[in-house]
Formats: sequence, C-alpha cells, structure tokens
Amino acid sequence: MPGRHYEEMVTVSDTQVAWLTQEAYDRLKHELDELIENRPVIAAKINDSREEGDLKENGGYHAAREEQGQAEARIRQLQELLRSAKVGEPPANDGVAEPGKILTVRYEGDDEDERFLLATREEGAEGELDVYSPESPLGKALLGAKEGEAREYALPNGKIQKVVLVKAIPYKG
Repeated sequence: MPGRHYEEMVTVSDTQVAWLTQEAYDRLKHELDELIENRPVIAAKINDSREEGDLKENGGYHAAREEQGQAEARIRQLQELLRSAKVGEPPANDGVAEPGKILTVRYEGDDEDERFLLATREEGAEGELDVYSPESPLGKALLGAKEGEAREYALPNGKIQKVVLVKAIPYKG
C-alpha cells in the first residue's frame, strides 16, 4: 500500500550490542561508505579480467572475485554492527541498576541468582541471557537500585515480590 512503512524485523537472539564512541562510529560509517562507492570499481576489474579470455588460468579474474567477496562480507559486517550500535559511552561500572547493565538478582525465597540484561528488546541479548525492559514491573522496581538493595514489585497475580540486586555490571555486547 502506498504511504505505508514496514519496519525491519529484529531477531533479538542474533543481535549484539556494541558500544561505540562517536569517533569510532563515524570512522566505521566512512569505511562502509567507501566500500559501497568502490563496488563499481571491483565490478569493472572483474569485467576487464573476464574479457582477457580463459577464466581457469586468469589470476586477475580470480583475484578480483576474491576482492569482491571480501568487500561484500565487510559491507554486511559493518551494516549489522552500525545498525545495532549504541553511540556514546557504556554505562558506568558503578553497581547501580540502569539500562545497558547485566543485573544479577535474587528473589525472596529462592536460593539461586538470576542474570539478565536490562534493556529494550531492540538492544539485544547475548546467547542465553534474557532481556527485561526498564518498563517492565521488575525493570521499574530495580531502576536506580544499588548492589545489595532490596526492592518490591507487583506480580501479575497481585502478590508482592521482593528482589535483591546482587550485582550490576555494564553490558559489553
């Protein structure tokens, strides 16, 4: 339909968050732009080499194809990195629960700790690590908590759950 925009689907388990300084982001974006601009040059090399004749013994052709494959792989790598990158400094390692941190918590009555990333779904997760939104009841309860601090939040059934923040460390992505 005209005028309708479709958002790209993001698979959380495949996404890695990288914290980049503005300078690093700009440098990688410049590299990506140069690689994309260079596509016609590599394609021309392949065409010129192809016209030289027998492809089996044409080293220039195979070298140009290899260069094209490496450039395309780097373009895909950079596009994915820049799409999921967070620009700025990672959160401070100050033991305070905030977005961008891996939190270790212990629920009242449990013997085992639970670890998760406090972030939006788009910010991703690493492997088996669950992602809890800062807007979730647990996320809201823990925001601003310091290590060792106990907080409470309401469960869907209306009961109150106590939780202790055991550790809060910056997510490295």
